[in-house]
Amino acid sequence: MPAVDFAGEFETIERLLRPLAHPVYARDLSDDVAVLPSRPGHDLVLTKDVLVEGVHFLPNDPLDTVAQKLLRVNLSDLASKGAEPFGYLLACHWSDRCGWPEREAFASGLAADQQTFGLHLLGGDTVVTPGPLSVSATLLGWVPKGTAPLRAGARPGDAVYVTGTVGDGWLGLEAARGRLALSPERVATLAEHYRRPVPRLEFGRAVRGLVSAAMDVSDGLVADVRHIAQASGVGIAIDLEIMPLSAAAHAWFDMRTDPEAAIVKMATGGDDYELLLTAPEREETALRREADRLRLRLTRIGRVGGGSGVEARYFGKRLDVGAGGWVHGR
Repeated sequence: MPAVDFAGEFETIERLLRPLAHPVYARDLSDDVAVLPSRPGHDLVLTKDVLVEGVHFLPNDPLDTVAQKLLRVNLSDLASKGAEPFGYLLACHWSDRCGWPEREAFASGLAADQQTFGLHLLGGDTVVTPGPLSVSATLLGWVPKGTAPLRAGARPGDAVYVTGTVGDGWLGLEAARGRLALSPERVATLAEHYRRPVPRLEFGRAVRGLVSAAMDVSDGLVADVRHIAQASGVGIAIDLEIMPLSAAAHAWFDMRTDPEAAIVKMATGGDDYELLLTAPEREETALRREADRLRLRLTRIGRVGGGSGVEARYFGKRLDVGAGGWVHGR
């Protein structure tokens, strides 16, 4: 095995991370802090996610895609609050496999998505660990004061919506592992969705004044519906037969001999990073207008009622969905 080209912490910062830094507030990454001015009339929204090799990404995933997934899963949280991205703090726990070429690839992924989504690095830390590789980011964004929707705002009578398609995250993981018997084009599409999900930032900003509750779908559709139900103190019923599926997901589903088990798997698999919304009935026309403007699929999948918890139905039959999605430590 060839020797790994290790780079010191300060060389990594100087050559790879300093070019990504905010030109004013990051203090050229030469200080221990970033200093941000307040933005009158706005709330500062913060979110943090960690990606661990073997848990959130595969050991053979290219590190540019790992960097982009790190930013995008956090950006998805900002999208659910209708926030405008501003910057991020980064922590890299480099493993033994992360020599200079791997670190360069990681930095190139960050640079590409900084350009795409309009944000800058503000600071952070890098260390070396025996492994596995793990990276984390704390993202900051701005939202007009008092307008960020909560998880806890759903009310009986509200409709439940989801953007895009559901199930592609879990199927994408299976595709990246080489476990799907689909065409190469569909396997590639699903793997790309798993590695580089698309945060719905523009739609989140467009509808923040229309929705009663919002979050992104990361743990699994059913689990995240349950999060809103618990936070809001309501019951929510969803109909899985109208859950939106991509063409690749339909192709996989059509090959299954147990459709109920297959639909539950896609509804609980997670890693979709779509927006899950509740809104009063009167807002449906406005929501669909914004989705159409952005050419984004928006599907009404259920309704908020009394009681508690989630009822997941398939053609009227209530299904056992277990935990409903990913739970760390279970």
